Order: sequence, then C-alpha cells, then structure tokens
Amino acid sequence: MTIRTIARAAWILPVLLFGLTVHQGMTARSLNATLTEGEQAVAQVTRYERSDRKDVTHVSLDLTVELADGSIITKENLALPYSIGHRVEADSLDVRVLPGTAQEVVITSIGRTHVSIALSNALFAFVIFVMAFIGVRAWNRHLDRKHAESTTA
Repeated sequence: MTIRTIARAAWILPVLLFGLTVHQGMTARSLNATLTEGEQAVAQVTRYERSDRKDVTHVSLDLTVELADGSIITKENLALPYSIGHRVEADSLDVRVLPGTAQEVVITSIGRTHVSIALSNALFAFVIFVMAFIGVRAWNRHLDRKHAESTTA
C-alpha cells in the first residue's frame, strides 16, 4: 500500500466527522421538538443505577411512561452524564413524550441540558471536521504535486 493510497483513504475521517455533526444536530433538533411539542406525562423510574467508580462514572435508568390515552412507553438503559444524574434521583419524573420521534421521551428537568450537550457535540464535531478536511486535502494536494513533479522530471 502506498502513501497516496493511505492519503486517499484518509478522506473517511472527514466524512465520518461530518456524519457525526449531522447526527448530533438532528439529535438536538429531535430533543427540542419533544420538549416543545411533546405531551406532558409522568414516568415511573423502574431502575436507577449510578456508577461511582473512578474509571466509569455514569447514571443509567429505566422508565415506564403511561400516556393519557392509556398506552405505555418503556425506555430501558437510558444513559445520562454523571454530572446531571443526581437531578433524576426520584421514583417518578416529569417527562415530555412525542411518540414516533427519534427522542420519544425527554426528562423535563434535564431536557435543556441535553439539547445543549447535543449542540455542543455538533459544534465540536464540525470544528474537527473542518480541521480534518483541510488537513486531508492539503496532504493529498501535496502528494499529487510531488507525484506530478516526479513524473515530469
């Protein structure tokens, strides 16, 4: 495998970063839609687990939501950042529900924080995408110039 082949294959990095940017932007939009347009409900916390280990700190929980029409939505293994996990230590939580969306259930008390996290993830991914795009493009152009010089000499 030549260095030019590796340089061409490096284009996968900016493509993946752009995909991550779009994904996080869509996640933020979906979270916000559920928060603003979703039906208010109360979710029962059926499991709450907090890991306090030094190497792994997170909160995981399971929710069961009964909607006004009698239907039930169950969400399992919802992972939350440790820094906001303490805000959901309760037997029941106020939630917003918008069935059929990517983010059907959003915990009201931390919803805005989740939207902010997703937006900041999208912003960071976009900045790194731009840097990777410029770097890979410059590397490929440099190799193309070197190759053109060596074939004309």
